[in-house]
Amino acid sequence: MNSKVIVLADDTTGAVVNISENNPKYGYVRVSQVRTVVDDNGFLRRKNITALMPALITDLQEMHLFSGQALEGKIVFEESLTPFNDKTPERDLKVAGETGIVCTVGGLPIFRRTKFSFDSNASDISIKHDNVDELRKAYAAASKANSPAIKANEDFSIGA
Repeated sequence: MNSKVIVLADDTTGAVVNISENNPKYGYVRVSQVRTVVDDNGFLRRKNITALMPALITDLQEMHLFSGQALEGKIVFEESLTPFNDKTPERDLKVAGETGIVCTVGGLPIFRRTKFSFDSNASDISIKHDNVDELRKAYAAASKANSPAIKANEDFSIGA
């Protein structure tokens, strides 16, 4: 139910192997995969997921990857209560949809990243958040705010 992992070129430069801004000996390749995921409410969705494959530039170049190339493997979600990057931990915070609310467990933030694995049977590592009431209030407020716009649109219909 998941697509193959696809190698992506940089939108601006067209490069597949991208050099790290911090150290020119290192770089990354960006990959994408459409996965079937089930959210916390049990709702199934097809989702385009991307990940970076970091490595030494020489190793990446020796792989001779090209844009659009299909790779065996899987992009997995990895969640943790410990930041993946101590310098910029905020970039990996797990945020609930468009609410801007960080998912937490016992008041601790959950960090989330995506990783590529050559193992197509690799599993996601998930942590279930417990700030459900806070999120429900935010979603209810957003739904209430959008309600007049939905009612004003006569073409809106989910049924036939």
